[in-house]
Amino acid sequence: MQNKALDFVKGKFKIMQIADTQEIPAVSPDTIKLISAALDAEKPDLVVFTGDQIKGYSSFFLGEKGKKNVEATIKALIKPIEDREIPFTMTFGNHDGEAALKNSEQFEIYKQSPMFVYADPAAEDDKGTFCLNISDKFLVYLFDTHSKAEGGGYSGINETQLEWYRKTRDSYEKPLPSLAFQHIPTPEFFDVIKRVKRFTKGCVRAYGDHKNEFYALDPRSSGLRDFMGESPAAPFKNSGQVDAFLEKGEVLGLFVGHDHNNSFVANYKGIDLGYTQGAGFNVYGPGLKRGVRIFEIEECGKYETRTVTFGELCGKEVKNKAKFAVYTYAPTNVSQVVTAVKEAAVVAGAVAGVAWIIKKKKK
Repeated sequence: MQNKALDFVKGKFKIMQIADTQEIPAVSPDTIKLISAALDAEKPDLVVFTGDQIKGYSSFFLGEKGKKNVEATIKALIKPIEDREIPFTMTFGNHDGEAALKNSEQFEIYKQSPMFVYADPAAEDDKGTFCLNISDKFLVYLFDTHSKAEGGGYSGINETQLEWYRKTRDSYEKPLPSLAFQHIPTPEFFDVIKRVKRFTKGCVRAYGDHKNEFYALDPRSSGLRDFMGESPAAPFKNSGQVDAFLEKGEVLGLFVGHDHNNSFVANYKGIDLGYTQGAGFNVYGPGLKRGVRIFEIEECGKYETRTVTFGELCGKEVKNKAKFAVYTYAPTNVSQVVTAVKEAAVVAGAVAGVAWIIKKKKK
């Protein structure tokens, strides 16, 4: 059962996706500034947080004091939405549950807000997976993609969630057009970008089961505003989620966060796979291109999507310029740092070797 109604107004419904705020108790004024400006400019009917609302691994969120900090941070993030009396919903990312308050406890904090919209969960221990109904004409699926998988990589969704999705989909007389939101991408995101040679302009290095491969956006399917600053951090094992969506074709798009420096939409066998860039300023991100994604849905089941950025909404001035610079150019993962150090060592060794040879020849 859904706790409150969501309805089309004059045949339209607008969703705003906020990804990866990944905030700490001292929430960045620029994160709040971005959210507030986007709410005022777009006036969405529903806001969707797609995970990593908090930087759960931070020492600020550990121990008894950490529990209070979790609550304070969540309340600070949702306050601009509450102040404007806009309904919102959420699911979890891989970092939320690393805090002293686990996901189920954090869910209770969200439930305290009169603007929070949720529905019966897929399972009692999976509060972040549920389905919202808009006027019995359109569905919004939220999936908790959990955290790390055994054997490396990320876990993605599980069989129980797939069974729940099919049961929910089939509970309607005919499949309703839908959008799905979650934190971690699926392996199919690699299928909509292009594997290229190293040093290709705009390419990024992949890791995990795509180690030492290089990828770039496919110019045939990417838009002018699309960008990819890091490799998809998808599960190594394919859960079959996208294949399940394709069974009846009612899921129009799957939209994720997780990889803060990515913002693009590409079509895979009829379903849109989309990234939304990070919105938080207390974590790495794409500079002034930090932003949110907007979905304009028609009652007939069609939709259009676009992003709006901090630079467009707020200009170039940020509160903490030094921190902003660090987080804009910081490495995106540990593997990137390790690889960079190894490559630097190899280059340094080669330079030293050449210098030694030249020195010997001069003698």
